Amino acid sequence: MQDKIDQLRALPVPPQALFIGGAWRQAASGAAMDVVSPIDGTRLTTIADAGKQDVDLAVKAARHAFEKGTWSKAAPAERKKVLLKIAELIEKNALELAVLGVRDNGTEISMALKAEPGSAAGTFRYYAEATDKVYGEIAPTAENILGLIHREPVGVVAAIVPWNFPMMIGAWKIAPALAAGNSVVLKPAEGASLTLLKLAEICTEAGLPEGVFNVVTGRGAICGEALGLHMDIDVLAFTGSGPIGRRLLEYSARSNLKRVYLELGGKSPNIVFADAPDLDQAAKVSAYGIFRNSGQVCVAGSRLLVEKSIHATFSEKVARIAESMKVGDPLQLTTEAGAISSEIQLKKDLGYVAQAVSEGASLRSGGSRILEETGGYYMRPTVFDVTPSMTLAREEVFGPVLSIIPFETEAEALQIANATEYGLASAVWSSNLSRAHRMVRGIRAGVVHVNTYGGADNSVPLGGVRQSGNGHDKSLHAFDKYVDLKTAWIQL
Repeated sequence: MQDKIDQLRALPVPPQALFIGGAWRQAASGAAMDVVSPIDGTRLTTIADAGKQDVDLAVKAARHAFEKGTWSKAAPAERKKVLLKIAELIEKNALELAVLGVRDNGTEISMALKAEPGSAAGTFRYYAEATDKVYGEIAPTAENILGLIHREPVGVVAAIVPWNFPMMIGAWKIAPALAAGNSVVLKPAEGASLTLLKLAEICTEAGLPEGVFNVVTGRGAICGEALGLHMDIDVLAFTGSGPIGRRLLEYSARSNLKRVYLELGGKSPNIVFADAPDLDQAAKVSAYGIFRNSGQVCVAGSRLLVEKSIHATFSEKVARIAESMKVGDPLQLTTEAGAISSEIQLKKDLGYVAQAVSEGASLRSGGSRILEETGGYYMRPTVFDVTPSMTLAREEVFGPVLSIIPFETEAEALQIANATEYGLASAVWSSNLSRAHRMVRGIRAGVVHVNTYGGADNSVPLGGVRQSGNGHDKSLHAFDKYVDLKTAWIQL
Protein backbone atom coordinates (compact mmCIF):
# COMPACT_ATOMS: atom_id res chain seq x y z
CA MET A 1 0.00 0.00 0.00
CA GLN A 2 2.86 2.41 0.71
CA ASP A 3 3.91 2.33 -2.95
CA LYS A 4 0.40 3.32 -4.03
CA ILE A 5 0.30 6.09 -1.44
CA ASP A 6 3.61 7.44 -2.75
CA GLN A 7 2.24 7.42 -6.31
CA LEU A 8 -0.90 9.29 -5.28
CA ARG A 9 0.99 11.92 -3.30
CA ALA A 10 2.98 12.81 -6.41
CA LEU A 11 -0.08 13.57 -8.53
CA PRO A 12 -0.68 17.24 -9.33
CA VAL A 13 -3.91 18.73 -7.97
CA PRO A 14 -5.54 21.05 -10.52
CA PRO A 15 -7.12 24.36 -9.48
CA GLN A 16 -10.50 23.76 -7.89
CA ALA A 17 -13.84 25.42 -8.73
CA LEU A 18 -17.20 25.79 -7.00
CA PHE A 19 -19.89 23.15 -7.50
CA ILE A 20 -23.25 24.84 -7.95
CA GLY A 21 -26.39 23.48 -9.57
CA GLY A 22 -24.62 20.40 -10.87
CA ALA A 23 -21.88 22.40 -12.66
CA TRP A 24 -18.37 23.56 -11.91
CA ARG A 25 -17.78 27.30 -12.01
CA GLN A 26 -15.25 29.85 -10.88
CA ALA A 27 -16.09 32.42 -8.23
CA ALA A 28 -17.98 35.37 -9.71
CA SER A 29 -15.07 37.63 -8.74
CA GLY A 30 -12.52 35.26 -10.21
CA ALA A 31 -10.77 35.14 -6.84
CA ALA A 32 -8.90 32.07 -5.67
CA MET A 33 -7.01 31.01 -2.54
CA ASP A 34 -3.77 29.06 -2.25
CA VAL A 35 -3.90 25.65 -0.59
CA VAL A 36 -0.71 25.10 1.43
CA SER A 37 0.11 21.55 2.45
CA PRO A 38 1.08 21.23 6.14
CA ILE A 39 3.29 18.30 5.21
CA ASP A 40 6.02 20.52 3.75
CA GLY A 41 4.61 24.06 3.62
CA THR A 42 4.40 24.08 -0.19
CA ARG A 43 1.54 25.30 -2.36
CA LEU A 44 -0.60 22.32 -3.34
CA THR A 45 -3.25 23.98 -5.53
CA THR A 46 -5.88 26.72 -5.39
CA ILE A 47 -9.56 26.75 -4.46
CA ALA A 48 -12.18 29.25 -5.56
CA ASP A 49 -12.77 32.08 -3.11
CA ALA A 50 -16.56 32.43 -3.12
CA GLY A 51 -18.40 35.60 -2.25
CA LYS A 52 -21.98 36.56 -1.51
CA GLN A 53 -23.02 36.30 -5.16
CA ASP A 54 -21.74 32.73 -5.37
CA VAL A 55 -23.53 31.80 -2.14
CA ASP A 56 -26.75 33.27 -3.54
CA LEU A 57 -26.39 31.15 -6.67
CA ALA A 58 -25.80 28.00 -4.62
CA VAL A 59 -28.80 28.63 -2.37
CA LYS A 60 -31.02 29.39 -5.38
CA ALA A 61 -29.89 26.16 -7.03
CA ALA A 62 -30.61 24.24 -3.83
CA ARG A 63 -34.04 25.86 -3.44
CA HIS A 64 -34.94 25.23 -7.07
CA ALA A 65 -33.97 21.57 -6.75
CA PHE A 66 -36.00 21.25 -3.55
CA GLU A 67 -39.12 22.84 -5.02
CA LYS A 68 -38.79 20.83 -8.21
CA GLY A 69 -39.16 17.73 -6.07
CA THR A 70 -37.01 15.30 -8.04
CA TRP A 71 -35.23 14.50 -4.79
CA SER A 72 -37.38 15.95 -2.02
CA LYS A 73 -40.52 14.16 -3.24
CA ALA A 74 -38.82 10.99 -4.43
CA ALA A 75 -39.82 7.72 -2.81
CA PRO A 76 -37.52 6.95 0.13
CA ALA A 77 -36.44 3.76 -1.60
CA GLU A 78 -35.20 5.84 -4.56
CA ARG A 79 -33.18 8.15 -2.33
CA LYS A 80 -31.81 5.06 -0.63
CA LYS A 81 -30.41 3.71 -3.92
CA VAL A 82 -28.49 6.92 -4.63
CA LEU A 83 -27.09 7.21 -1.11
CA LEU A 84 -25.93 3.60 -1.20
CA LYS A 85 -24.21 4.31 -4.50
CA ILE A 86 -22.44 7.30 -2.94
CA ALA A 87 -21.19 5.02 -0.15
CA GLU A 88 -20.00 2.47 -2.70
CA LEU A 89 -18.09 5.08 -4.70
CA ILE A 90 -16.46 6.54 -1.60
CA GLU A 91 -15.20 3.06 -0.71
CA LYS A 92 -14.03 2.46 -4.27
CA ASN A 93 -11.96 5.67 -4.16
CA ALA A 94 -11.00 5.45 -0.48
CA LEU A 95 -7.22 5.50 -0.83
CA GLU A 96 -7.26 8.36 -3.33
CA LEU A 97 -9.58 10.36 -1.06
CA ALA A 98 -7.51 9.65 2.03
CA VAL A 99 -4.23 10.67 0.42
CA LEU A 100 -5.78 13.83 -1.02
CA GLY A 101 -7.15 14.74 2.39
CA VAL A 102 -3.83 14.13 4.15
CA ARG A 103 -2.04 16.34 1.64
CA ASP A 104 -4.60 19.02 2.50
CA ASN A 105 -4.75 18.83 6.32
CA GLY A 106 -1.90 16.64 7.60
CA THR A 107 -3.77 13.82 9.38
CA GLU A 108 -1.69 10.64 9.55
CA ILE A 109 -2.77 8.28 6.75
CA SER A 110 -3.40 5.32 9.06
CA MET A 111 -6.08 7.34 10.84
CA ALA A 112 -7.34 9.15 7.74
CA LEU A 113 -8.23 5.93 5.93
CA LYS A 114 -10.60 4.90 8.71
CA ALA A 115 -11.81 8.27 9.91
CA GLU A 116 -12.33 9.95 6.55
CA PRO A 117 -13.48 7.81 3.56
CA GLY A 118 -14.03 4.79 5.78
CA SER A 119 -16.27 6.66 8.19
CA ALA A 120 -17.99 8.71 5.47
CA ALA A 121 -18.94 5.61 3.49
CA GLY A 122 -20.38 4.01 6.61
CA THR A 123 -22.35 7.15 7.42
CA PHE A 124 -23.91 7.38 3.96
CA ARG A 125 -24.77 3.69 4.11
CA TYR A 126 -26.34 4.04 7.56
CA TYR A 127 -28.64 6.88 6.52
CA ALA A 128 -29.39 5.24 3.20
CA GLU A 129 -30.70 2.22 5.05
CA ALA A 130 -32.67 4.43 7.44
CA THR A 131 -34.35 6.43 4.68
CA ASP A 132 -37.27 4.08 4.16
CA LYS A 133 -37.52 3.00 7.79
CA VAL A 134 -38.30 6.30 9.54
CA TYR A 135 -42.04 6.88 9.83
CA GLY A 136 -44.49 9.54 10.87
CA GLU A 137 -46.90 8.96 13.76
CA ILE A 138 -50.59 8.55 14.55
CA ALA A 139 -51.67 10.41 17.66
CA PRO A 140 -53.92 8.81 20.34
CA THR A 141 -57.02 10.94 19.78
CA ALA A 142 -60.80 10.68 20.21
CA GLU A 143 -62.72 8.10 18.18
CA ASN A 144 -63.95 10.63 15.60
CA ILE A 145 -60.59 12.41 15.22
CA LEU A 146 -57.48 11.30 13.33
CA GLY A 147 -54.23 13.01 14.30
CA LEU A 148 -51.35 12.44 11.88
CA ILE A 149 -47.80 13.67 12.48
CA HIS A 150 -45.82 14.05 9.27
CA ARG A 151 -42.02 14.34 9.10
CA GLU A 152 -41.17 16.67 6.24
CA PRO A 153 -37.78 17.88 4.95
CA VAL A 154 -36.98 21.42 6.08
CA GLY A 155 -35.86 22.59 2.63
CA VAL A 156 -32.35 24.04 2.21
CA VAL A 157 -29.65 23.01 4.68
CA ALA A 158 -26.32 24.82 4.95
CA ALA A 159 -23.43 22.90 6.50
CA ILE A 160 -20.14 24.48 7.57
CA VAL A 161 -17.53 21.89 8.50
CA PRO A 162 -14.00 22.06 9.98
CA TRP A 163 -10.59 21.12 8.70
CA ASN A 164 -9.68 18.26 11.04
CA PHE A 165 -11.99 15.53 9.65
CA PRO A 166 -13.81 17.15 6.71
CA MET A 167 -15.22 13.99 5.11
CA MET A 168 -16.28 12.34 8.35
CA ILE A 169 -17.93 15.41 9.86
CA GLY A 170 -19.26 16.49 6.49
CA ALA A 171 -20.96 13.12 6.05
CA TRP A 172 -22.50 13.37 9.53
CA LYS A 173 -24.41 16.42 8.28
CA ILE A 174 -24.83 15.81 4.55
CA ALA A 175 -26.05 12.19 4.67
CA PRO A 176 -29.03 12.61 7.08
CA ALA A 177 -29.98 15.93 5.45
CA LEU A 178 -30.10 14.28 2.02
CA ALA A 179 -31.77 11.14 3.35
CA ALA A 180 -34.60 13.30 4.74
CA GLY A 181 -35.11 14.87 1.28
CA ASN A 182 -33.38 18.23 1.70
CA SER A 183 -31.03 20.10 -0.58
CA VAL A 184 -27.60 21.01 0.83
CA VAL A 185 -25.12 23.86 0.45
CA LEU A 186 -21.79 22.84 1.96
CA LYS A 187 -18.96 25.17 2.95
CA PRO A 188 -15.73 23.32 3.78
CA ALA A 189 -12.94 24.89 5.80
CA GLU A 190 -10.45 26.91 3.79
CA GLY A 191 -7.70 24.51 4.83
CA ALA A 192 -9.51 21.27 3.98
CA SER A 193 -11.80 21.53 0.97
CA LEU A 194 -10.33 19.08 -1.52
CA THR A 195 -12.01 15.82 -0.46
CA LEU A 196 -15.43 17.47 -0.20
CA LEU A 197 -15.08 18.84 -3.72
CA LYS A 198 -14.26 15.29 -4.77
CA LEU A 199 -17.42 14.18 -2.94
CA ALA A 200 -19.42 16.45 -5.25
CA GLU A 201 -18.08 14.47 -8.22
CA ILE A 202 -19.04 11.25 -6.49
CA CYS A 203 -22.57 12.48 -5.79
CA THR A 204 -23.02 13.36 -9.45
CA GLU A 205 -21.73 9.97 -10.57
CA ALA A 206 -24.10 8.28 -8.11
CA GLY A 207 -27.10 10.01 -9.68
CA LEU A 208 -27.90 12.76 -7.19
CA PRO A 209 -30.01 15.32 -9.10
CA GLU A 210 -28.34 18.62 -9.93
CA GLY A 211 -28.73 21.34 -7.36
CA VAL A 212 -29.40 18.93 -4.49
CA PHE A 213 -25.77 19.11 -3.31
CA ASN A 214 -23.64 22.23 -3.77
CA VAL A 215 -20.15 23.08 -2.51
CA VAL A 216 -18.92 26.65 -2.05
CA THR A 217 -15.35 27.18 -0.91
CA GLY A 218 -14.02 30.40 0.53
CA ARG A 219 -13.31 32.47 3.60
CA GLY A 220 -15.50 32.13 6.64
CA ALA A 221 -15.68 35.89 7.10
CA ILE A 222 -17.23 36.26 3.65
CA CYS A 223 -18.67 32.97 2.43
CA GLY A 224 -19.63 31.68 5.87
CA GLU A 225 -21.21 34.99 6.84
CA ALA A 226 -23.25 35.01 3.62
CA LEU A 227 -24.62 31.58 4.51
CA GLY A 228 -25.39 32.62 8.06
CA LEU A 229 -27.26 35.74 6.97
CA HIS A 230 -29.06 34.20 4.00
CA MET A 231 -32.83 34.55 4.11
CA ASP A 232 -33.53 31.34 2.19
CA ILE A 233 -31.59 28.81 4.27
CA ASP A 234 -33.80 26.87 6.66
CA VAL A 235 -31.20 25.11 8.82
CA LEU A 236 -27.51 25.72 9.38
CA ALA A 237 -25.34 22.97 10.89
CA PHE A 238 -21.85 23.91 12.06
CA THR A 239 -18.85 22.25 13.65
CA GLY A 240 -16.06 24.55 14.77
CA SER A 241 -15.07 27.12 17.35
CA GLY A 242 -17.22 28.77 19.99
CA PRO A 243 -16.71 32.36 18.77
CA ILE A 244 -17.84 31.44 15.25
CA GLY A 245 -20.79 29.50 16.65
CA ARG A 246 -21.92 32.58 18.56
CA ARG A 247 -21.59 34.67 15.42
CA LEU A 248 -23.76 32.22 13.47
CA LEU A 249 -26.46 32.51 16.14
CA GLU A 250 -26.31 36.28 15.75
CA TYR A 251 -26.64 35.94 11.99
CA SER A 252 -29.74 33.81 12.49
CA ALA A 253 -31.29 36.49 14.67
CA ARG A 254 -30.44 39.16 12.11
CA SER A 255 -31.91 37.19 9.21
CA ASN A 256 -34.73 34.65 9.04
CA LEU A 257 -34.31 32.92 12.44
CA LYS A 258 -32.99 29.81 10.72
CA ARG A 259 -32.35 26.92 13.08
CA VAL A 260 -28.65 26.72 13.95
CA TYR A 261 -27.07 23.53 15.29
CA LEU A 262 -23.60 23.83 16.78
CA GLU A 263 -20.82 21.42 17.78
CA LEU A 264 -18.19 23.62 19.38
CA GLY A 265 -15.48 21.36 20.75
CA GLY A 266 -14.55 20.62 24.32
CA LYS A 267 -12.03 20.28 27.11
CA SER A 268 -12.80 16.66 27.80
CA PRO A 269 -11.86 15.01 31.11
CA ASN A 270 -10.34 11.53 31.03
CA ILE A 271 -10.55 10.20 34.61
CA VAL A 272 -8.34 7.31 35.73
CA PHE A 273 -8.97 5.65 39.11
CA ALA A 274 -6.43 3.43 40.82
CA ASP A 275 -8.71 0.42 40.25
CA ALA A 276 -8.69 0.77 36.46
CA PRO A 277 -8.73 -2.76 34.99
CA ASP A 278 -5.42 -2.36 33.12
CA LEU A 279 -3.30 0.71 33.84
CA ASP A 280 -0.88 0.04 30.98
CA GLN A 281 -3.76 -0.13 28.52
CA ALA A 282 -5.37 2.93 30.08
CA ALA A 283 -2.11 4.86 29.67
CA LYS A 284 -1.75 3.86 26.02
CA VAL A 285 -5.37 4.65 25.12
CA SER A 286 -5.20 7.93 27.03
CA ALA A 287 -2.06 9.00 25.15
CA TYR A 288 -3.51 8.12 21.76
CA GLY A 289 -6.79 9.78 22.79
CA ILE A 290 -5.04 13.14 22.79
CA PHE A 291 -2.09 12.78 20.43
CA ARG A 292 -3.58 11.10 17.35
CA ASN A 293 -4.12 13.65 14.58
CA SER A 294 -1.84 15.87 16.67
CA GLY A 295 -4.61 16.56 19.16
CA GLN A 296 -6.82 18.12 16.50
CA VAL A 297 -9.91 16.18 17.55
CA CYS A 298 -13.00 17.75 19.09
CA VAL A 299 -13.47 14.88 21.57
CA ALA A 300 -9.76 14.62 22.46
CA GLY A 301 -9.11 13.68 26.08
CA SER A 302 -7.06 16.81 26.75
CA ARG A 303 -7.49 16.77 30.56
CA LEU A 304 -6.15 13.62 32.24
CA LEU A 305 -7.38 13.33 35.83
CA VAL A 306 -5.42 10.71 37.76
CA GLU A 307 -6.10 9.39 41.27
CA LYS A 308 -3.33 10.65 43.55
CA SER A 309 -2.14 7.20 44.68
CA ILE A 310 -1.11 6.32 41.10
CA HIS A 311 -0.47 9.83 39.79
CA ALA A 312 3.31 9.65 39.62
CA THR A 313 3.61 6.22 38.01
CA PHE A 314 0.68 6.62 35.62
CA SER A 315 1.75 10.08 34.47
CA GLU A 316 5.22 8.71 33.77
CA LYS A 317 3.70 5.91 31.66
CA VAL A 318 1.79 8.43 29.57
CA ALA A 319 4.83 10.69 29.17
CA ARG A 320 6.95 7.76 27.98
CA ILE A 321 4.33 6.80 25.40
CA ALA A 322 4.19 10.41 24.20
CA GLU A 323 7.97 10.52 23.81
CA SER A 324 7.98 7.24 21.86
CA MET A 325 5.30 8.23 19.34
CA LYS A 326 6.52 8.60 15.78
CA VAL A 327 5.68 12.11 14.58
CA GLY A 328 6.37 13.04 10.99
CA ASP A 329 5.37 12.61 7.37
CA PRO A 330 1.64 11.80 7.59
CA LEU A 331 1.74 9.85 4.33
CA GLN A 332 3.98 7.18 5.86
CA LEU A 333 1.96 4.25 7.20
CA THR A 334 4.27 3.98 10.22
CA THR A 335 3.63 7.57 11.35
CA GLU A 336 1.53 7.80 14.51
CA ALA A 337 0.93 11.57 14.57
CA GLY A 338 1.05 13.76 11.49
CA ALA A 339 1.26 17.49 10.91
CA ILE A 340 -0.45 20.41 12.59
CA SER A 341 -2.99 21.69 10.06
CA SER A 342 -1.43 25.10 9.47
CA GLU A 343 1.35 27.42 10.57
CA ILE A 344 -1.24 29.59 12.33
CA GLN A 345 -2.50 26.64 14.38
CA LEU A 346 1.05 25.58 15.22
CA LYS A 347 1.83 29.04 16.57
CA LYS A 348 -1.35 28.93 18.69
CA ASP A 349 -0.35 25.55 20.13
CA LEU A 350 3.16 26.75 20.98
CA GLY A 351 1.65 29.89 22.50
CA TYR A 352 -0.33 27.74 24.91
CA VAL A 353 2.88 25.92 25.85
CA ALA A 354 4.64 29.19 26.60
CA GLN A 355 1.70 30.42 28.66
CA ALA A 356 1.59 27.18 30.64
CA VAL A 357 5.25 27.51 31.50
CA SER A 358 4.75 31.14 32.53
CA GLU A 359 1.90 30.10 34.85
CA GLY A 360 4.07 27.54 36.59
CA ALA A 361 2.92 24.31 34.92
CA SER A 362 5.49 21.50 35.02
CA LEU A 363 6.55 20.26 31.59
CA ARG A 364 7.01 16.48 31.55
CA SER A 365 7.74 16.00 27.85
CA GLY A 366 7.60 17.71 24.47
CA GLY A 367 6.62 21.33 24.10
CA SER A 368 8.51 22.26 20.94
CA ARG A 369 8.30 22.41 17.19
CA ILE A 370 10.15 19.64 15.37
CA LEU A 371 11.12 18.77 11.79
CA GLU A 372 11.19 22.45 10.86
CA GLU A 373 13.71 21.64 8.12
CA THR A 374 10.94 19.87 6.16
CA GLY A 375 9.01 23.10 5.82
CA GLY A 376 6.03 21.38 7.43
CA TYR A 377 4.24 22.05 10.71
CA TYR A 378 5.11 19.44 13.32
CA MET A 379 5.04 19.50 17.10
CA ARG A 380 6.29 17.06 19.68
CA PRO A 381 3.51 15.50 21.84
CA THR A 382 3.45 17.58 25.01
CA VAL A 383 2.59 16.61 28.59
CA PHE A 384 2.14 19.07 31.46
CA ASP A 385 1.31 18.70 35.14
CA VAL A 386 -1.13 21.51 35.88
CA THR A 387 -3.58 22.76 38.48
CA PRO A 388 -7.28 23.10 37.63
CA SER A 389 -7.11 26.91 37.62
CA MET A 390 -4.41 27.16 34.94
CA THR A 391 -5.30 28.25 31.41
CA LEU A 392 -4.16 24.93 29.99
CA ALA A 393 -6.70 23.12 32.17
CA ARG A 394 -9.57 25.35 31.06
CA GLU A 395 -9.16 26.34 27.39
CA GLU A 396 -9.30 24.09 24.35
CA VAL A 397 -5.88 24.02 22.70
CA PHE A 398 -6.78 21.82 19.73
CA GLY A 399 -3.25 20.55 19.53
CA PRO A 400 -1.01 17.78 20.95
CA VAL A 401 -0.97 19.15 24.49
CA LEU A 402 -2.10 17.12 27.51
CA SER A 403 -2.85 18.49 30.98
CA ILE A 404 -2.51 16.05 33.90
CA ILE A 405 -4.33 16.83 37.15
CA PRO A 406 -4.29 14.70 40.33
CA PHE A 407 -7.36 14.07 42.49
CA GLU A 408 -8.03 12.23 45.75
CA THR A 409 -11.75 11.38 45.86
CA GLU A 410 -14.55 10.56 43.49
CA ALA A 411 -16.29 13.79 44.48
CA GLU A 412 -13.16 15.82 43.72
CA ALA A 413 -12.78 14.10 40.35
CA LEU A 414 -16.33 15.08 39.44
CA GLN A 415 -15.80 18.64 40.62
CA ILE A 416 -12.67 19.03 38.48
CA ALA A 417 -14.24 17.26 35.50
CA ASN A 418 -17.23 19.62 35.51
CA ALA A 419 -15.20 22.78 36.13
CA THR A 420 -15.32 23.77 32.46
CA GLU A 421 -17.62 25.68 30.15
CA TYR A 422 -17.61 22.70 27.79
CA GLY A 423 -19.42 19.36 27.87
CA LEU A 424 -18.69 17.24 24.82
CA ALA A 425 -16.84 14.03 25.75
CA SER A 426 -15.28 12.33 28.78
CA ALA A 427 -14.04 8.99 30.08
CA VAL A 428 -13.85 7.00 33.30
CA TRP A 429 -11.46 4.12 34.01
CA SER A 430 -12.51 1.89 36.92
CA SER A 431 -13.29 -1.75 37.72
CA ASN A 432 -16.03 -0.63 40.10
CA LEU A 433 -19.32 -0.86 38.19
CA SER A 434 -21.23 1.21 40.70
CA ARG A 435 -18.62 3.96 40.53
CA ALA A 436 -18.71 3.89 36.74
CA HIS A 437 -22.47 4.40 36.76
CA ARG A 438 -22.20 7.21 39.31
CA MET A 439 -19.60 8.96 37.18
CA VAL A 440 -21.67 8.55 34.01
CA ARG A 441 -24.54 10.22 35.85
CA GLY A 442 -22.38 12.91 37.40
CA ILE A 443 -20.22 14.05 34.48
CA ARG A 444 -21.81 16.83 32.46
CA ALA A 445 -21.00 15.74 28.92
CA GLY A 446 -22.74 14.38 25.86
CA VAL A 447 -20.52 11.27 25.75
CA VAL A 448 -18.99 9.30 28.62
CA HIS A 449 -16.63 6.44 27.77
CA VAL A 450 -15.97 3.74 30.34
CA ASN A 451 -12.64 1.87 30.24
CA THR A 452 -11.96 3.12 26.73
CA TYR A 453 -11.68 6.42 24.87
CA GLY A 454 -13.05 7.49 21.51
CA GLY A 455 -15.17 4.47 20.63
CA ALA A 456 -18.59 4.86 18.99
CA ASP A 457 -20.40 4.25 15.71
CA ASN A 458 -23.38 5.61 13.80
CA SER A 459 -25.86 3.89 16.09
CA VAL A 460 -25.30 6.40 18.91
CA PRO A 461 -25.59 10.21 18.91
CA LEU A 462 -22.70 12.64 19.30
CA GLY A 463 -23.47 16.02 20.79
CA GLY A 464 -22.54 18.27 23.64
CA VAL A 465 -24.03 20.24 26.48
CA ARG A 466 -23.30 23.72 27.78
CA GLN A 467 -20.91 25.60 25.48
CA SER A 468 -20.04 22.49 23.48
CA GLY A 469 -23.18 23.12 21.47
CA ASN A 470 -26.62 21.75 20.74
CA GLY A 471 -28.22 19.09 18.55
CA HIS A 472 -26.72 15.74 17.65
CA ASP A 473 -24.77 14.24 14.80
CA LYS A 474 -24.95 10.49 14.11
CA SER A 475 -27.73 8.00 14.92
CA LEU A 476 -31.39 8.35 14.01
CA HIS A 477 -31.53 11.42 16.25
CA ALA A 478 -29.64 13.38 13.57
CA PHE A 479 -32.80 13.34 11.45
CA ASP A 480 -34.41 15.61 14.04
CA LYS A 481 -32.30 18.53 12.81
CA TYR A 482 -33.37 18.20 9.21
CA VAL A 483 -37.13 17.58 9.40
CA ASP A 484 -40.16 19.61 10.36
CA LEU A 485 -43.10 18.03 12.15
CA LYS A 486 -46.49 18.79 10.62
CA THR A 487 -49.74 17.86 12.34
CA ALA A 488 -52.82 16.91 10.35
CA TRP A 489 -55.97 17.11 12.56
CA ILE A 490 -58.75 15.32 10.75
CA GLN A 491 -62.42 15.26 11.75
CA LEU A 492 -63.82 11.91 10.67
